[in-house]
Parts: sequence; C-alpha cells; structure tokens
Amino acid sequence: MCQKVFARAGTILDTQIIPIDTLAQTEALARRLGAIVQPGDFVALYGGLGAGKTTFARGLISAVCGTPCDVPSPTYTLVQTYDGPAFTIFHMDLYRLERPEDVFELGWDETAEGLTLVEWPERAGAYLPEWRLDMRFEAVAETRKVRLEPCGEDWQTRLNEL
Repeated sequence: MCQKVFARAGTILDTQIIPIDTLAQTEALARRLGAIVQPGDFVALYGGLGAGKTTFARGLISAVCGTPCDVPSPTYTLVQTYDGPAFTIFHMDLYRLERPEDVFELGWDETAEGLTLVEWPERAGAYLPEWRLDMRFEAVAETRKVRLEPCGEDWQTRLNEL
C-alpha cells in the first residue's frame, strides 16, 4: 500500500471504489483510465486469480492503442509489449517470480518512458515505484469492485477528473 500522505504538500490522497460487476463496467473503466494515462505511468493491478486484472488490462491496452488489440495474459511470457500511438505499453505478470530482484530480468528498468501495467505487483517488493496507481480488484459474494488508490498527487488530480 502506498503512503496516504505525501509530506511535501501534506496532501491526503483519496481512495475511490468503483463497482465492476459486469464485463461492460470493467471495459468502461478501462476506457476512462485509458484517456488519462501518460508516458511514465505505472499501474499496479492487485487481486486474486480470476479477479479481473487481465480483463481490465486488455481493455486499457485497447483503449490506449485506439483499436481492439489481441492481449494474451502474460502469465507464461511474464511480459508483453504493445506499441501505442504515443508510447510503449508494458504488461507484466510477476506471479512466477521467485525473488523481487528477478524483475530486472524482465526489463523493469526499461519501462520508464512507457505505460507499465503489472499484475501481482507485490512480488516486486521494494522495487515498486513510489509514484503509481494501485488498483485492487475485489470480489465479495456476487459483487466485484475495484479500489483505486493514487500514490502521488498527480494520480489524485487525474482520478478526481475520472
């Protein structure tokens, strides 16, 4: 979990909770977020198996690219890249990593100029960037929701416009 108060400005960052009970709601959220992401953004996708992380990533990648894209899960390849019109998109799945240091074998330090989407980000340990958007996919009974936690004032500002 990111720091909720950034000392420089003393700003308290707000969490947003959005229902995503249907595929259409998940895709709509992906399109809305796709309109505000920028080069250098890092989005951490938390949640158990089948929580909707990859479905969301597919929608976001298609939204950023401006056209439906074939987006396979990076479960076995660990990283997939996509050439967006303005920047590269890196979609990573860290589930199979044994140690946090293993992220560097995936090109972790080469993603700064693009958009980075990471499933199972907790496996990166201390290597997660401080400034990022945490998205926590949760399923309770028959309902699903995503909790958006901005880690950085820029994310807070953009999420307020979402």
